[in-house]
Amino acid sequence: MVDGNGLRAKWDQGQATFGMWAGIDSSLTAELAAGVGYDYVCVDLQHGMSDERTMVAMFQAIAGAGSTPLARLAWNEPWLVMRALDLGAGGVIVPLVGSGEEARRAVEACKYPPHGNRSYGPIRAQHVVGSAAPSDLADSVVCFAMVETRDGLDRLEEIASTPGLDGLYIGPADLSLALGRTPGAGGDALEQAIERVRETCEAHGLIPGMHCHSGESAKAFAAQGFKLLTVGVDSSLLKSTLGRELAAATDQTQVAGHEAAV
Repeated sequence: MVDGNGLRAKWDQGQATFGMWAGIDSSLTAELAAGVGYDYVCVDLQHGMSDERTMVAMFQAIAGAGSTPLARLAWNEPWLVMRALDLGAGGVIVPLVGSGEEARRAVEACKYPPHGNRSYGPIRAQHVVGSAAPSDLADSVVCFAMVETRDGLDRLEEIASTPGLDGLYIGPADLSLALGRTPGAGGDALEQAIERVRETCEAHGLIPGMHCHSGESAKAFAAQGFKLLTVGVDSSLLKSTLGRELAAATDQTQVAGHEAAV
């Protein structure tokens, strides 16, 4: 299954799912990521280069290679949620959620009346899901709220109590800024916030998600109990690989690089 139920099946078995963050607006790079075995590939519509047209082509390539296409939206707007789902996303990751009301807004955009306010028009979704029934379409998607602000931390319990929400996804770059830290600097406050989100997910039966910067990082967070784990950003991994191979070819010991923000 290349919709959200494929991810749910693994979570129900206690398995972690690993994905790639697609900042490059290319169906080829998305297809390559899906083809090597990532459980999901998330098209980044907030900080990545994709627009709606490239997003659809990427969804098609991701699903065709056997992975679940997700979308990180630019903002928590119902029409953006509905549009991504109608065009074939298996789920959405909604940024900067700071309250229970904002989480409810995201969830309701994923579900049809009487459980939500999603408008009916599954132009691609019906083919991806294999059904045009509203209940099947709604049940096939996952909805994650990103916890990455001070408001999100302060109102974590009310966000996690939102009916229909599948999980919480940590954006460590913005969360670091919210805690007065530089992205990538780490620190006890960030570690404590991450653990608090994981514990809150466990208490509310939600899936904890984490944006990681490497395979080793993703492995470590999986051991802690996180279940939706982004291994890295395609643009950052491409840059680091290009730099590493150049260094190997020219005997350089260091090539400058940095991680993309989330």
